[in-house]
Formats: sequence, C-alpha cells, structure tokens
Amino acid sequence: MKRFFLNDRYVLGVILLNTLVILLQESGVQWAALVVLDVLCTFFFIVEMVVKHLHYGFRGYWHDGWNCLDGVLTLLSLPSLLLLFFPSLFFNTSFLLALRTLRVFRIFRAGRYFPNLKQIVAGFKLALRQSNAIFLAFGVLLVVIAVVNCCLFRTVAPEYFATPLDSIYAVFQLFTVEGWYEIPNAITAHLSPGWVHVVRIYFCILLIGGGIIGMSFINSIFVDAMAADNNDDIKAQLSRMEAKLDEMARRQDKTEE
Repeated sequence: MKRFFLNDRYVLGVILLNTLVILLQESGVQWAALVVLDVLCTFFFIVEMVVKHLHYGFRGYWHDGWNCLDGVLTLLSLPSLLLLFFPSLFFNTSFLLALRTLRVFRIFRAGRYFPNLKQIVAGFKLALRQSNAIFLAFGVLLVVIAVVNCCLFRTVAPEYFATPLDSIYAVFQLFTVEGWYEIPNAITAHLSPGWVHVVRIYFCILLIGGGIIGMSFINSIFVDAMAADNNDDIKAQLSRMEAKLDEMARRQDKTEE
C-alpha cells in the first residue's frame, strides 16, 4: 500500500480523475457517481497524506515545498466531506458553498508533475529579481498619472476617476489597451468642443507612451530575463565545447611533433 501511495503516476492519475469530476460537477452534471468519486478521491488524498507522514516523518513531510502545497490543499478540501456527512452542522448557505468550493484547489496538485517546472519557476524568479526596478518605476508612473487624472476628471467622469483607486484602475485599463476609447469618450461627452481634441490628444499620448511603448518595454525585459538562464546554459555548453576543441588541437600538435 505504501508503494501505491508513494507512486507519483498513481497519484497523478487520481488528481486528473478528480479534476475531471470537479469540472463535470461545476458544469451542472448531477450524477450520484460523481459525488461518490469525489468522496473517494478526497479519502485517497487523506490516506496519501497519512502514509507520507509515516514514511517521511512530520518534519520531513512539511519540509518539502510540494508536500506543503499538497497537505494544505488536502486540509482545505476536508470541509466538503463535512458537508456530506454532517450538513446540519452548518446553517449559512453561502458558507456551505464556500466550503464546497475549497475542493477545487486540489487541481493545483497536478502542477508538480509539469515537465521542467523547476526550470520555469527558477527563470520566473530570476526575471522578477532583474525586473523589479522596472516594475517599481512603472508602478510609480501609474500612480502619478492616476492621481493627476483623478484631480482633472473627477467631476466629469466619476465612474472612472471618483477616487485615486478608481483612477489607478482606469489608467491601468488604458495602459493594457482596454477601454482606451471608452474612457476619453466618457470625458469628452461633458466638455465643450474646444477641450475635446485636447483631451483626446492627451489620452492618445498616454496610450502610446504607457500602453504601447511602456508595456512592450516591460514585456521585452521580462522575457529577456527569463531567457537569460537558458542563455547561460548555452554559453556553458559552448565553453565546454571550446575547451574540448582546444584539447584536441593540442593533442594533434603533439602528434605532429
């Protein structure tokens, strides 16, 4: 039994089966067999957690990051069993729905079996470290422009710029080319004809500077930082190849001598 619960292939199969069950249930399929399969999968994850605790020990289990994720997700899904066996313990319907929804997080367990996941996560962390200054500068620029827009357009377009937080969201929409024409149109609808073109030019400058150029610049730096780790591997391989070629050349020279 221990080998069964410690075998990653079997565990992945149960995770995929449980994912399919959850997708069908959330799609409105009300089969009793799906409820039984969901309960069996939950019991499987509980037994797996117990077996791994006995095998690795408490500290050994929770020292591993993936086991921590699996353990937390298993504990979060336990309330779904309480709803089935003890429904009278809970009186708040919305609370019942929230408890039932927690089992959906079990789908994240399949993430540990993705190929090259460690390399992807390492590259992502490296990209964040190398791009944090760019993200900080972009965030400061976003806040400054949002505060300015809040002061300028609060009265004419309160649905977008009533508060600084609303303004930040509106400017972020503009930078991501979402609603870039709806926002200035909502403003110009309350302005005199002389100011309409000024406002449109202003938002076109924001769109080009922050949306097209700014976001493209951030994306290029982030992608380049993520690819830097792969480039380092390629450089290391080339260095080893050059060293081998040099060694072969030296041996050839000695042979000719």
